[in-house]
This record gives sequence, C-alpha cells and structure tokens, in this order.
Amino acid sequence: MANPPPPHSGPPSAPAPAAKDEKIPTEEQLVLDLCNSELREETLYLLSKNREKFQQDIAPLLWHSFGTMAALLQEIVAIYPSLSPATLSQAQSNRVCNALALLQCVASHPDTRMPFITAEIPVYLYPFLNTTYRTRQYEYLRLTSLGVIGALVKVDDHEVIAYLLSTEIIPLCLRTMDLGSEISKTVATFIVQKIILDDAGLKYICATRERFFALANVLAQMLEGLVEQPSPRLLKHIIRCYLRLTDNPSACHALRTHLPTVLRDGTFNDFLEKDLTTRLWLHQMLHNIAMANSGGGAPHTGLNRIMGM
Repeated sequence: MANPPPPHSGPPSAPAPAAKDEKIPTEEQLVLDLCNSELREETLYLLSKNREKFQQDIAPLLWHSFGTMAALLQEIVAIYPSLSPATLSQAQSNRVCNALALLQCVASHPDTRMPFITAEIPVYLYPFLNTTYRTRQYEYLRLTSLGVIGALVKVDDHEVIAYLLSTEIIPLCLRTMDLGSEISKTVATFIVQKIILDDAGLKYICATRERFFALANVLAQMLEGLVEQPSPRLLKHIIRCYLRLTDNPSACHALRTHLPTVLRDGTFNDFLEKDLTTRLWLHQMLHNIAMANSGGGAPHTGLNRIMGM
C-alpha cells in the first residue's frame, strides 16, 4: 500500500466509556511490559496486532512512557549485525517489524511526529533501507521501514520534508525503487512523490544533473517493468512524479528527450481507462513538455546544470 492506513474513529455507543476504562489499563500494561526483556517479544506482537484498536491512544503512550522508545530502539539496533553478512532469520525480521509498526504509530500522530523527528529516530531505520537482499525477511524489513517514512510524509509538512532531505532519504528510496518488490517500489515512489511535491524537494532533485537523472532513470526502469507486470498503483505514483518534474523548467526541458516512449505511445491506456485522475496527470505532463518543446530559445542556466552543459 502506498499510503499508510488512516486512523478510524467514530461516536461511542452508550457503554463505550466503561469499555474504554477496562481497555486503558491493559494498553498501559502492554506498554510497560515492553521494558521487560522476557515479555518483550510477545508484547511487541500483541501491541502491533492490536494497534488499530488503540487508535490515537497508543502513540503518546509509547512516546511518553519511561524507557519505551529506548526498548524499541534496542530491538532495531540488535539486528544490525544480521544485515551484513546476511544472517537475519524470519523470526528476527517479524520481531523487529512489530517494533517498527509501533514506530509508525508514533510517526503518524500529530503530537509525536515532530518530537520523533527531533530525536532523529528515522535514521535508525536507514540501514534497513540500504540492504540489497531480496529474500522475504529483508523485504519485509524494508517495507515496514518505508511504512514509517511514509507515515511522516503523508501529512504535508515542510519541516518533515526538510529533515528527510537533510538525511539523504531520496537515494535510499531510489535503491528500493530499483530492487524492491512491487509494494516496496510503490511505497518508496510515494515517498519520493511527496518529497518533490514540496518546493524544497523539487529544488533538491533538480539541483544537479546527477540527482535528476538518478530519479529519471529509476522511473524509466520501473515503467519498463510495468509493461510486463502492470501495477496501476505504482504507475499512478510514477506519472505524478513525472508531472511534478515538469514544474521545474530545467527538468521539463530535459524530459523532452528523456521521457520514456511508453508514456507517449498509449502503452498504458488500458490501465488508465478507469483512473481519470492519473489520465489527467499524464495529459498535463505531456502538455507541459510539448509547451517546453515549442518554447525555443537558448537553454537557461538551470537546464545547463541538468544537461551537463
């Protein structure tokens, strides 16, 4: 899934207050049990499995409970030695992914999102995104880590984007877009899309020829793969990335000669037949490039930078 699942809420029924009173001690006890190393594995599983039931309560509780975030970070750091050489077991992967699912709750909550970033918790996940192994346990680890980053970017926040850019998240996303599974590619592309929709993100990716072509080449490679194995969700995010790139004059000019043919020749028309929004994005992107093509004139300094002139 490209988007982290939104929390659900609704008006309580008449007996709900009593039920909530019964639930809170159980929830609090589970969080307290995270600090007990003997109970932690089972507790991680229970909290992760039931996190939707806790809704908005769980994130502040995790963040403000003494020692809880340290316990979650211990789980993450403990498997670093298994990343290289590749010795990670499926059981280890499942356990740390349960911890990552709880971090996603913290990253999603408006009251804990910025403290989460200020504490630089996301960088603890970057070693997982830097792996190149394609086995199930590493792919699961990569996808769950992306879910945490996806939760951060889902809400448009310039501070979040500025932080992620400062930590060089884009190269890690490009790595996943290159070698991950279809769903990991989708989430990583969603993250890049959200970053470049911010003006600072677009400026970053178009600042140098190397950055622009690193993204353009990966997008093109993913499109080639979609010809054989279609994925409407992934295609949607790829096209939105291309459309956003045309908002930068340098990138728009560069795409005149570096836009994959499959986006011009109707290859994906059947997949876009029922997706009006993505069809409009594609038509607008092609229009922007055509206008840039008809503009003529000497290339400006930004184009010189991207094209290596």
